[in-house]
Formats: sequence, C-alpha cells, structure tokens
Amino acid sequence: MKVLILSCSTGEGHNSASKAYMEYLHSIGVEAEVKDTMSLVGQSATNKASEIYLFSTRTKLFGMVYKAGAAISEAMDSSKSPVYYANKLYCERLHDYIEENGFTAVVCAHIFPAEAITALKRKGKLNATSIFLMTDYTCIPFIKETELDYYIVPHSHLIEECVKKGIPREKLRPYGIPVKSIFHNPKADRTEVRNQCILEFGYMDPQKKWFLMMSGSMGFGHLQDTVKEILKQFGDRVEVIMVCGNNTELRTKLMKNFGGHSNVMALGFTDKVAMLMDACDVLFTKPGGLSSTEAAAKHIPIVHTSPIPGCETCNALFFHYHGMSYATTDIPEQVRAAGRLCFDESCRDAMISAQAANINTQTCRDITGLLLDGENNENQ
Repeated sequence: MKVLILSCSTGEGHNSASKAYMEYLHSIGVEAEVKDTMSLVGQSATNKASEIYLFSTRTKLFGMVYKAGAAISEAMDSSKSPVYYANKLYCERLHDYIEENGFTAVVCAHIFPAEAITALKRKGKLNATSIFLMTDYTCIPFIKETELDYYIVPHSHLIEECVKKGIPREKLRPYGIPVKSIFHNPKADRTEVRNQCILEFGYMDPQKKWFLMMSGSMGFGHLQDTVKEILKQFGDRVEVIMVCGNNTELRTKLMKNFGGHSNVMALGFTDKVAMLMDACDVLFTKPGGLSSTEAAAKHIPIVHTSPIPGCETCNALFFHYHGMSYATTDIPEQVRAAGRLCFDESCRDAMISAQAANINTQTCRDITGLLLDGENNENQ
C-alpha cells in the first residue's frame, strides 16, 4: 500500500491532520506523502489560496462566503457547483501524479482535492481507494457532490447530518480526526513538565494556575481583550501564556502592552504545544476542528473563544453540547468559566471525562484498516 494524502493551504488544520496521518503510516512502515493540491496548479496558486483564506478570515468575507456556499450547495440537484468545475481543471495532472508514483490509496483532507478525485472517478480513471477526511465537526458545503469511496466523520453523532446532506450512509465511518501521537500520550508529570517549560520559555511560577491561550497558526482572536479581563479578574494569581503563531505583529503588540506584567508571556510559533497543554490548567482557543481535537485528546479543559464564522461555529457548538468545552463569545464569561475549570475539581473532571468519552484514540489505525480492507478486496 502507498498512500497519497492531499491537503490545501487554507488553514493549518487540514495540513496538521494530513501530517498526523502520514506520521502514523510511516510509524507502521507504510509509504505515504502529503501534497498540497494547489501545487499541481503551481506554487503561485498555493500562495494565492493561502492569501485569500487569511484575508477572508480577518474580515467578514469568510463567513459570507461560507453561507453563500451552503446556500448554493443546498440548492443544487444534479448540477455541479463552480467549486467542482474549478477543481476538475487539474484532475488530469492529479491522475498522472497518482499513476507515476504508484499510489494505491488517496486520502483527501480538503474539499478541493475531493472534487478533483470525483472528476477522475467519473471518467473511470482512478484505481486507487479514495477517502474524504472531515476536519471539522459539521458536514461542509459541497461535500454532497463528491463521490469518494469512504468519508471519515469526526463523531457518530454527525452521521445523520451527513446523510441528510446526501452522503450515502454505507460510506460513512465515525473514526474521528487524526492528531499526532504526542497528543494521545499520557500526560507528563505536572512538576516535571512545568520545569521543562520554564527552561524553554522563561520563568513562570509553577505554583500558580496556568492559562494557555492559542489563536491558531496565524494568530487570530481577541487575545488582548481576553488578557485584560484575566488580569482584571485574577491579577497576578495566574500565569498567562499566549501562543501567537506566525503573527509577529500581534506578538509584538502584546509584548508592548503587557510587558509590565511578569505573569504574562507572549510566544511566537512553537512546536511545543503538547508540552504546554500538559503544563497548563485551562486552554483558551478558537474552535478549530484540529486544534480542539488535539486539546481534547490531551484532556485539557477548554474554553472556546470567538470562532471564524462557518465551520468553527459548528465546532464550538458540538464541543459545548457534548461537554468537551465551554463556548461563549462573551469575554468576561470566558474568563469566569476558566476560573471554574481551574478551581472546581468536579467541573474540571466532568469536562475531561466527556473528552475521553468522545475522542477516538485509534483514528489513524481505523482509517488504515479501512484502506487495507479495500486493498484486500481488490486483490481477491
């Protein structure tokens, strides 16, 4: 078996899920590669897709486009959307890449490659098993016009929604969202991991409660207002660690505004997120599907902050409904919820138990079993 995992640079969640699954396949000796689908069109297309996504999420455009896409998708019958026809344009290049490199399975972590794979299947030009990997806790627009072999759903409670949107029930598998193995590892000793964080990032009082704030790979959210509210409610009784991702402008602004507070730290991009989660008492994060799944797999209490309108709104509702997070756009209430999760043991334990009950720790294994079954059936 040789697996091609297709992603797209419109948010880091798709890429992170793709890399997590590739990591697992490599660990069991299966050849696998992650490829940005837009690179088949050209590097300029990859850069443009990323730029448009970032612009849209920093304005109201993303929410407007998402709503429009949902409306178009709902109105479609047998006709295909502009999204399908746009991705159909490079399907022959994708076919050549699959054939030349001998891939026997294709996993799509984004709607764009799923549309291109659908075009190939319609032409009878795809021999590889095809899978769509959902990275949000909702059925996204246009998914019903795709025709892949299987659809990996984050949770069994989303199956009916997917069926209503037009995906055949027999193709749905509620296996979860892939996250890297480090997020499924048992929590490290709190004292030891906090000492590691102090060595890595600078001194923080290990005896205080630690608030971790994450704003996504590009630094979205209302970090400044949230920190002000934390300081208002808790003063210097807590440590605040903000991860600003690749947004250097945001980090500089936060360091300038809160540099006088010894209990506030602003970090840039870091690959030590799992370690920070082990060290902290509560996490403030925007409700990205991948980042929320990573946190729930780590069993850290979550406060979901303001979402990017669209999928993230659904993610926040899903997690809140299932007791895996507390979600509100009201910043003072977010901070009060964090306090309850830190200082009320029963409240914290209830959320951690809900996370353990709803997050599959064997997602990558289950997906691989599905691919192997498909390969065995073809060989019989």
